[in-house]
Amino acid sequence: MLPKELEHLKDTQNESDDRKIDIDRVGVRSLRYPMRIRDKAHAEQHTIASASLTVDLPRQFKGTHMSRFVEALNACGPELHIDKVRELLEMLTSRLASECAHVDFEFPFFIEKAAPVTGKLGLIDYNVRFSATLQRGVFDFVTTVIVPVATLCPCSKAISERGAHNQRGQVTFSMRSSAPIWVEDLIQLVERSASCELYSVLKRPDEKAVTERAYDNPVFVEDLVRNVAVHANRESSILWYRVEAENFESIHNHNAYALIEFSKTPA
Repeated sequence: MLPKELEHLKDTQNESDDRKIDIDRVGVRSLRYPMRIRDKAHAEQHTIASASLTVDLPRQFKGTHMSRFVEALNACGPELHIDKVRELLEMLTSRLASECAHVDFEFPFFIEKAAPVTGKLGLIDYNVRFSATLQRGVFDFVTTVIVPVATLCPCSKAISERGAHNQRGQVTFSMRSSAPIWVEDLIQLVERSASCELYSVLKRPDEKAVTERAYDNPVFVEDLVRNVAVHANRESSILWYRVEAENFESIHNHNAYALIEFSKTPA
């Protein structure tokens, strides 16, 4: 309950605008919030997400009410669970009188990996993004994993008498699916498409093993996205995907890049 002297404060956002231009998305970004994620190995994982919450703004309104975005997120509890995302979108459309609402949550996801020879354990982190939209009652959800990998150049291996240049790369794999897919399984799908996966702890026998594994599995950036596409095509529950690969070249002053986008269902 506001004090009487504050009840009649001017609401500038609700004033009309004469430029007659709709805004596609308006809201808040870079809002950090605790989040619970399903974890294949431990049931759940607790993390901190960077959140973006937006809605459409019709041309007749001057502005939106930024505080209502934060209020809606806080209403989901002290820690957001993935099952609450649709409810959050419904709150945003209702509280902000909007036809369309969007949310993005990007967060670090940790996996404990054993080194390939010694079995030494270490945590490695991956960036994961959940993007969801509710438009006139239609719900859409996209999962994105951003996976660092190692790649070795097939051309360099073919023409060099001693060794071949290799580098770290990054694969951004986004997908829609008809059924939930573990984040860990999406990450592994990407990692087995590269020359070699990355580890946080490597002793000398492990370093020898991963170096030789990469040498035995050279891939161009084109091979990398095609390999991911082949694996994605085999997953019946994946309906749409976009895979991007970028190699942080070790002997060039530029990066190599490739992208494939594919839908298994008619547009």
